[in-house]
Amino acid sequence: MSTHDPRLLAWAYLSKVVQGACPPLAQLASAVGPEDAARAVRERDLSSFLGRRTSARAHLDTAARDLDLLAAMGGRLVTPDDDEWPSWRLLAFDRLGDGRDDGPPLALWVLGAPPLDDLLARAVAIVGTRAASSYGEHVTAEIAGDLAVDDWTIVSGAAFGIDAAAHRAALGVGGRTVAVLACGVDRAYPAGHGRLLQQIAASGAVISEYAPGTTPARYRFLARNRLVAGLSDGVVVVEAGWRSGARNTATWGRRLGRPVLAVPGPVTSAASTGCHRMIREGEAVLVASAADVAREAGPIGVGGDDAGPARDLDALTGPAAAVYEALPASGSRSVRELSVESGTPTEKVRAVLPMLEIDGFVGSDDSGWFRVR
Repeated sequence: MSTHDPRLLAWAYLSKVVQGACPPLAQLASAVGPEDAARAVRERDLSSFLGRRTSARAHLDTAARDLDLLAAMGGRLVTPDDDEWPSWRLLAFDRLGDGRDDGPPLALWVLGAPPLDDLLARAVAIVGTRAASSYGEHVTAEIAGDLAVDDWTIVSGAAFGIDAAAHRAALGVGGRTVAVLACGVDRAYPAGHGRLLQQIAASGAVISEYAPGTTPARYRFLARNRLVAGLSDGVVVVEAGWRSGARNTATWGRRLGRPVLAVPGPVTSAASTGCHRMIREGEAVLVASAADVAREAGPIGVGGDDAGPARDLDALTGPAAAVYEALPASGSRSVRELSVESGTPTEKVRAVLPMLEIDGFVGSDDSGWFRVR
């Protein structure tokens, strides 16, 4: 008989069944609880879409075994029930509408001790080509290392090339880094990065939305890219060819409202053609240093006195502007107080505040919401 919490077993089962994002199933679990959602999947008591989405794998109930394996590796399953669930990061997926596979992860399988919400409180994704040049690896090490020294968490995909250089640079300065995998966390992929993944988990985290035993697949790498972007304050592309998975991550960054940044390279370098194209076509902002990245991805005022604000207050309109202006110059206010002061309905205030926080305009603590200077 399993000793695991029934709710955790239900989340593990649902994660194994759908293998990735499934907003309708996540909504069902939120509405009725994961245990009843799992029962509905097993008994085929579902809508037509969810029936089709889950029928092929509904019989695969390996939740207890998967959780035992994860525990033996020192890991844990983090779910929307947990305090460390990075819910404010994942709110950006709500902007995408009702896409069937564009939503947040159902759960996250994690190796690493730091709570995810703390680890991802200040994070930058650094991605690029697997066939990195010496120039690309050098620039990556400079930017990632400097950001990690300033307490930014470096998020990447643990691939060869730029990803690995970003992870190693963060580790090299004693910083924290997160590797997002396109397979189960029990699999070292690529195999040559087994030791690197162990080092990442020792101080940061190795995470996946896929249950243990899941093998890498091309579509999973594309899905993984959305999490690399979604869990970060901004996406930095160091080197990318004309056709590149890194550009896919940048596209996800734009869809999720994240700043997309690109490092220029030599005009003769095929490895930088994708970066040059993104800069030329206005898809990315040119950056050349960690300070540039902090200016664009950080909250107001980050990046030095000469940088000016990284977020233009003039861009705020409608309820967002009204709620922001209702905040005092010093001190904090509750949601109810902000509603009264701004004339905005309470539910709209609750919806606007996380977006303002994501964009670096406001923060919160036990006393309420306050302006970030």
